[in-house]
Amino acid sequence: MEHIELVIFGLLVATAGLAVLARVVGVPYPVTLVVGGAVIGFLPGVPSVELEPELVLLIFLPPLLYGAAFFTSVRDLRRNAGPIALLSIPLVFVTMLAVAVVAHEVIGLDWGPAFVLGAIVSPTDAVAPAEIMRRIGAPRRLISIVEGENLTNDWTALVLYRFAIAAVATGSFSLWEAGPKFLATGVGGLVVGLVAGRVIREIRARIDDPPTEITISILSGYAAYLPAEHLGASGVIAAVATGLYMGWHTPRLTTPLMRLQGVAIWEILTFLLNAILFLLVGLQLPGVLDNLSGRTTGELVLWASLVSAVVIAVRMLWIMLVMGQRHAPPAERVAVGWAGMRGSVSLAAALAIPITTDAGAPFPDRDLIVFLAFVVIFVTLVGQGLTLAPLVRRLGLMDDGEEEREERVARQRVAEAGIGRIDELGEPDWISPESVQRARNVLDYRARRFGALAGGDGDGYEERTDAWRRLMYDLYDAQRVELVQLRNRGEISDEVRRKIERDLDLEESRLEN
Repeated sequence: MEHIELVIFGLLVATAGLAVLARVVGVPYPVTLVVGGAVIGFLPGVPSVELEPELVLLIFLPPLLYGAAFFTSVRDLRRNAGPIALLSIPLVFVTMLAVAVVAHEVIGLDWGPAFVLGAIVSPTDAVAPAEIMRRIGAPRRLISIVEGENLTNDWTALVLYRFAIAAVATGSFSLWEAGPKFLATGVGGLVVGLVAGRVIREIRARIDDPPTEITISILSGYAAYLPAEHLGASGVIAAVATGLYMGWHTPRLTTPLMRLQGVAIWEILTFLLNAILFLLVGLQLPGVLDNLSGRTTGELVLWASLVSAVVIAVRMLWIMLVMGQRHAPPAERVAVGWAGMRGSVSLAAALAIPITTDAGAPFPDRDLIVFLAFVVIFVTLVGQGLTLAPLVRRLGLMDDGEEEREERVARQRVAEAGIGRIDELGEPDWISPESVQRARNVLDYRARRFGALAGGDGDGYEERTDAWRRLMYDLYDAQRVELVQLRNRGEISDEVRRKIERDLDLEESRLEN
């Protein structure tokens, strides 16, 4: 490929630009990525880039699944297990079947490729809807359901996807063999994931080096995914199980510095993996459409619109008719139904479709499947993504304050625990009484402040806290100005400047608490 350096540089600039655009227009970054990826692929001079299909799932899925599970609340999963189960397993089957029937009867795909398409577009993505709901202050219960559904329906959809791919590639399929295997892969993946999590936990408990720990964290998804796949179990469930396990135990394994750096690294990694996936699809779109030149534009638009409508309609009908009042009131069901956007997992599955079958023949209708899957992702991310926030507001689904109340109580109890420890220590000879009293004053004020807030009578404390913040922000700014001037005068190195600046940043970040 000519000018590969310029191409890579252009893609990096495009990725950064799309991220900035998402912030400017106030939408989740997957929305700008899917639009930008589609546009970039058709720009003059942009080459067609392809990744080997068998590498796509291997490279992208383990870290994406592990990261999503790691930052998920296990408690919220347990609380909402009923609706999550209804959405993550039976709904995936129903969606796949409905799409396959339409693809076979209307579009004319053979049953094998039709089921491949259905499996690809059946799992949802939690990044965009969860970000939208958090931004507008939706109830935590809704966010938990959307995120919890995404963790499990990936397993259901990708196991079905592999069965459908194998049926097309080999030309044979047995329902009697697929059923028990489906359950076995899930149970096996769970066991492998928990074992991998235990091993990783023991290793990390013996390490106190942030770069090494972050590296292990990034590789943890692979440490679960690869053995599970080798044993014939579900790598998806294994990666998710390890992520949940490590998310529960990591607070006792890591230092504050490691946690600060680790969260930042994972935010960047998740964004980059999603960006690469969307750009890869965008770069392949021109070639895909060229291979579909035998189809008319009207046919392609009609088919893509029909599949997108089926995906959305099946989800809404299922949630409104099957979930029932017992799991969620009507307004919540409408919001959860409209949050069913498709994203990175569907993209990865579409890109991972083999080029040829086991017999060496081209995989039937591969380009059409990739095109239809991309349009479904585009329609759900852009259409539903841009209308979800107004819909949630219109339904009146605002945060009930549960999380804020829990936070205030927790901060009060934590401060009281610190005061209790000071009482236990008394007046140790290794520190002055003045320093002990200073720590006691800070914790005592914090305990009284959050205790008053939790009781609904904290206005006076909040006024004093706001005044204190205003003073400290001013003081931190003055310290940073002096720090830069010391560097500019050559009195300190940039290394010293960064170290002190980081301390000031950490102190300032505590002002909100």
